[in-house]
Amino acid sequence: MQFAPVLHAEWLKIRTVRSLPGALCALFAVTTAFSAVAGADGASDPESDPLFTALSGVAPGQIAAVSFGAMAVAAEYHDGALRLSLGAVPQRGRWFAAKATAIALPVLLVGLLTALAALLAARAGLGGAASGLGTAEQVRAVVGCAVYLTLMALLAAGLATLLRSGAATLSVLIPFILVVSFVIGDAAGTAADFLPDRAGQAVLRQTPEGTLGPWTGLAVTALWTAAALLAGAWSLRRRDA
Repeated sequence: MQFAPVLHAEWLKIRTVRSLPGALCALFAVTTAFSAVAGADGASDPESDPLFTALSGVAPGQIAAVSFGAMAVAAEYHDGALRLSLGAVPQRGRWFAAKATAIALPVLLVGLLTALAALLAARAGLGGAASGLGTAEQVRAVVGCAVYLTLMALLAAGLATLLRSGAATLSVLIPFILVVSFVIGDAAGTAADFLPDRAGQAVLRQTPEGTLGPWTGLAVTALWTAAALLAGAWSLRRRDA
């Protein structure tokens, strides 16, 4: 079977599982709302990074992106759905590539809209504190934000394929994002800059503070994502549906 009809079939699955469009709506709503609040609070702090403040809603919002990626794959492990999918598309690598693409494209699109809305909402609160932001910096942050959210969704998808469970994936990734990165990460020094979430979020800063720059940080996150997808693909090839 050609790739295009496989991709179309996987997109139809995502559209018809109610929780998945809901996760994308949550991504938009949570990120924009938290960024708007942060913009209003950050207007009085002259030492804060206005660009990172404007997009700080990505920190809670990324949980929705991770949930989207995990649930899109986990749905295949309910009621023998994966056996049906692989029966229709025996080429497991092609099917997995189509699944990953069907996850990445909507997250990328919603991520672009979300980042733009969050930036505009936060700028209204920041007022003059945002006057120093250049157009190139803001475009880089919006595009980088969308790419980062897409990479995190694919990271979750790869891990869900490996673990064969959405609940197990979320129980690993969400504490990692909320606890390890912010609590243990501060004690780990520069090593924490290479964690997938902290590395990728360097693209949201006007002036990155850590070891990595905006695009090198995203590259590190992409390596984490590639490792998760390769592990998932290996598991899919080696284990029975």
